[in-house]
Amino acid sequence: MRIFRKGLGPHALPLAMVGVKMGERLLNVGAGDPRMSAAMAGKVGLTGRACAIADSTTGAEALRAAAARAGVLVEIEVAPFSRLPFEDATFDVAVIDSTRGLLGALPRVDRMSLVGEFFRVLRTGGRLIAIERYGRAGLFSLAGGPPPASEYASSGGAPRALEAAGFRPVRVLAERDGLRFVEGLKRQGK
Repeated sequence: MRIFRKGLGPHALPLAMVGVKMGERLLNVGAGDPRMSAAMAGKVGLTGRACAIADSTTGAEALRAAAARAGVLVEIEVAPFSRLPFEDATFDVAVIDSTRGLLGALPRVDRMSLVGEFFRVLRTGGRLIAIERYGRAGLFSLAGGPPPASEYASSGGAPRALEAAGFRPVRVLAERDGLRFVEGLKRQGK
């Protein structure tokens, strides 16, 4: 039994970059790492709401198991990414976990549909964070899913996809440890 935990934990960087706060409403799609999804859900506390979408029952079961191990409440649904089962303006923060190549693997039309759905379900002032792998060299090239489609990479990746859906401003928060964190804001009047 380990009494003292070493370091901040494996999900410290994504948690810091996403910046979920107590009481916020969080949506997570992609769940490349179900444990990271559970860690994010734990940040909203009992006054918030954490939801996750899986595209398969296998993915949903992995999310449920991770949430149970972490002792957090997460509403998990199996649904197509092209139509998220939520009302407009439901969430404060949304996360696309593309660490296993979700955004790059989707055909352009499906990718734009997914990012557009995030725009729809976020409230005005809401933030979308896309987490994806970058710099596919060394050990990172061995894990983490397929490389992004050449069309996706050449069109500007996550920053351009968020801008095309109407998010403004869009910025790269960080590129560290083989991960890129891209944030888009849903502005007033959009």
